Amino acid sequence: MKIKFGLLPRIIVAIILAALLGTIMPKDGVRIFATFNGIFGNFLNFVVPLLIVAFIAPGIAQLGKGSGKLLGLATFFAYFSTLIAGFFAFFVASNVLPNLISTSGSEQFSNPEKFLAKSFVVIDMPPLMDVMTALLLAFILGIGMASINSEFMKKFFDEFNLIIDKVISKIIIPLLPIHIFGIFLNMTFAGQVAKILSVFALVFLLIILMHLCILVLQYVVAGAINKKNPFYLLKTMAPAYFTALGTQSSAATIPITLKQARKTGASDRVTGFTVPLFATIHLSGSTITLTTCSIAVMMLNNHAYSLTEMIPFIFMLGIVMVAAPGVPGGAVMAATGILQSMLGFDETMVALMIALYLAQDSFGTATNVTGDGALSMIVDRFSKKEQA
Repeated sequence: MKIKFGLLPRIIVAIILAALLGTIMPKDGVRIFATFNGIFGNFLNFVVPLLIVAFIAPGIAQLGKGSGKLLGLATFFAYFSTLIAGFFAFFVASNVLPNLISTSGSEQFSNPEKFLAKSFVVIDMPPLMDVMTALLLAFILGIGMASINSEFMKKFFDEFNLIIDKVISKIIIPLLPIHIFGIFLNMTFAGQVAKILSVFALVFLLIILMHLCILVLQYVVAGAINKKNPFYLLKTMAPAYFTALGTQSSAATIPITLKQARKTGASDRVTGFTVPLFATIHLSGSTITLTTCSIAVMMLNNHAYSLTEMIPFIFMLGIVMVAAPGVPGGAVMAATGILQSMLGFDETMVALMIALYLAQDSFGTATNVTGDGALSMIVDRFSKKEQA
């Protein structure tokens, strides 16, 4: 029997090895990995705008094939739920994390340039466009393809989507453990890794608690609208949650999500349309994780943040993750661009975000798909009112 060594175990091993070797490896050895990190980080920056265009444009075009009011209702509730999750995470994290991450402990990490080993060589890879240009282009092309029903353009972007997906799944994702190893190796060398790992554990627990809270909220609303016990509904959707924990994929969980969503009482007509759609556009669990992790990473770096800065970031999260690639960590890869352009993340901060996100990717996915059942019930109820 062949044992599959997944991405998360590889990242965990990379972090452990980095924590062990960083104290004994000579500086030149650390600089070799710092050089790799610099090259990989620049390549990632080059790919991000292409990723945004490749996944958002056909994603928007695909939404244009929906069935009128039902599509509008489903999209509205999915995006609204994602926003609620993001702002909930912001207010919880901004009030709880300051008590968990001491300012004195983060001061050393706030200026890592003093301690980190430098790269031997820098290879510039300027992206073809910046993130906002890529977003605007994706919207224009996606809406345009939907409005004129351009089969040629849709086929082109479907294939472009596949190319970028291959770049992510065959190059970026396999190299991520090495990249994260290099980042943590350098932080261990600089004497910073103990603080980071202790924060990881606390942030992980906080995120799981918030996932559970948002699911309870979603099912309380769905239960109240449909006059059903929310905890019975949650129990009904539990198989979808645990399937997603194992698969780490919303798409792979669709058959189970669909089966369980119909058991909640939502109609076959609505669930057959909304469940596959929500697997792409409803990402409340991922939004909680990305919002919380971004605040934690900014606090570790003594990087100032505010509600006025986070509002546009949360609004954009719900958009850039649309049709995120179906590979582990797809959401955080799609969000890399706005982390850099809107929150000012550097290479080290992005690497910490990726590591934090991937540590609980399956829990975020499980929250996404379980919430799809609640949203299907809400859409079903409102669509019946529209028909009445």
